[in-house]
Amino acid sequence: MAEASRWHRGVTFGMVNPHMYYLNKVMSSLFLDTSVPGDERTNFKSIRSITDFWKFMEGPLLEGLYWDEWYTNKTLYDLKNTSRIYYENILLGVPRVRQLKVRNNTCKVYSSLQSLMNECYDRYTSKNEDLADFGLKVETEWKYATPDSTSPWHWGFVGVYRNGGFIFTLSKSKSETKNKFINLQLNSWITRGTRVIFIDFSLYNANVNLFCIIRLVAEFPATGGIITSWQFYSVKLLRYVSYYDYIIASCEITFCIFLIVFTTQEAQKVREFKSAYFKSVWNWLELLLLVLCFVTVSFNIYCNIQIFLLLGDLLKNTEKYSDFYFLAYWHTYYNNIIAVTIFFAWIKIFKFISFNKTMSQLSSTLSCCIKDIVGFAIMFFIIFFAYAQLGFLVFGSQVDDFSTFQNAIFTQFRIVLGDFNFAGIQQANRILGPIYFITFIFFVFFVLLNMFLAIINDTYSEVKADYSIGRRPDFELGKMIKKSYNNALEKLRLKKPEEGEDEKSAKSGDLVERARREGFDENEIQSAKQMKKWKERLEKKYYSAEIQDDYQPVTQREFQELFLYAVELEKELHYVSLKLNRVMRKISTLQP
Repeated sequence: MAEASRWHRGVTFGMVNPHMYYLNKVMSSLFLDTSVPGDERTNFKSIRSITDFWKFMEGPLLEGLYWDEWYTNKTLYDLKNTSRIYYENILLGVPRVRQLKVRNNTCKVYSSLQSLMNECYDRYTSKNEDLADFGLKVETEWKYATPDSTSPWHWGFVGVYRNGGFIFTLSKSKSETKNKFINLQLNSWITRGTRVIFIDFSLYNANVNLFCIIRLVAEFPATGGIITSWQFYSVKLLRYVSYYDYIIASCEITFCIFLIVFTTQEAQKVREFKSAYFKSVWNWLELLLLVLCFVTVSFNIYCNIQIFLLLGDLLKNTEKYSDFYFLAYWHTYYNNIIAVTIFFAWIKIFKFISFNKTMSQLSSTLSCCIKDIVGFAIMFFIIFFAYAQLGFLVFGSQVDDFSTFQNAIFTQFRIVLGDFNFAGIQQANRILGPIYFITFIFFVFFVLLNMFLAIINDTYSEVKADYSIGRRPDFELGKMIKKSYNNALEKLRLKKPEEGEDEKSAKSGDLVERARREGFDENEIQSAKQMKKWKERLEKKYYSAEIQDDYQPVTQREFQELFLYAVELEKELHYVSLKLNRVMRKISTLQP
């Protein structure tokens, strides 16, 4: 599976183009940061009223969309009605503007206030949406268009919006589009029931072979005002154009082959080990990676099919709006799945890091203290969520960081990292603000986080002590590589096969029979066998090349074994000395 992960990383980086960031940056600077003429403080990001919105539509948006002349006021291209934004990015089709509205009386006005206000427009939901024609009722922008079932919904700051609504497309002519905006403004196209307006258009840059799909969103919450947001998707829809693209295609094919092979191997393991297979965390990670890889391949096939079916039709008619948002949406999800898959592929490397002592100690530390960390996490998050709820209820109506419960949670994580706005908290509540901040820092930062570090340090000390007396993990990458290397040499007949346990036992039995024939008694044979066992065990532990520490403490049991080993050596040396003395006496008697 590691080989497949390497091919997967190649496919992943082939999907990312460094020009994507620069294209998004250039387009966002043009449409978001360009100020309204005569008012340097007003741009799309700072729109807060309907008047500002129409100024943006007639100013920065109009000037940004229509580029038909060179900077010397000469005709830019021979093609008519063609806009080349920044001279390099062709506008595909025409832009589209779409709004969604809600009906009147979707909420109730309190009886005592009905004399002041008899109209009520609630927040946007599919039930509250206004489907009736309004205004002039002659053009498409005044008539409701049913949503397309295949188009994705949009998740904004205030609500979730579906497709459809009151739609109109801009013209190829800059002057006609400006007149259109003026007409809509004079006839009150934006009403009190308006809840969101989408501005969608797409660009293509042939220099870097990238499509840029842009969506500018202006939400009109029930509280009044305007909240703006935006999406810039730079995607590579034409996948196989250059030679590098064909190399990526070969990587994709190779990855699919490896995926099939490793899927077969995992299926065989499940059949062989059955329920024991699922007891290993690494096996679960293997299964997760396989599932993610199959999802990635499925998304890739789906995106390519949709591009093949829709891209030709979208590029064919240049007088209509080309809805590339659907393709960009799914292409972005495809990239997200690839990112998650490659993340878990990197996590799998931890399985093979035991060849290094330090890395092995770190992984062993995490595996040994996981139970303590889970218990600590329960206590930590109880206190953490209690403070988040307190912050949301006390400061939520005045401080942006605590405006929602989710914001409060992430704000507290930022406080732990040292990023906080104490002045805003104190201004929101002069008494509870400092109390909240000081107690949160004390209990979470000084107490709980130090408890967490203590758990890690204590477990690491135990693991390091175990390693210092020679304990090693059962699986080591170095041993696996060495074993594979020796097997390869044996198959190539460059090295003699090592003796197995049966062969060693047979040889040991032959030596025992030979000792008995030579006249050694059973006590001497058993003593020799015990000496051999001690010698092999102690040499493996203290004279192995894998042990690199200069100093290693000896336990009491090991000291006893060493002492007995020394006593036996002394006996053997005494026995050998007696034998030598006998031989020397015999030799001396034989001399004349």
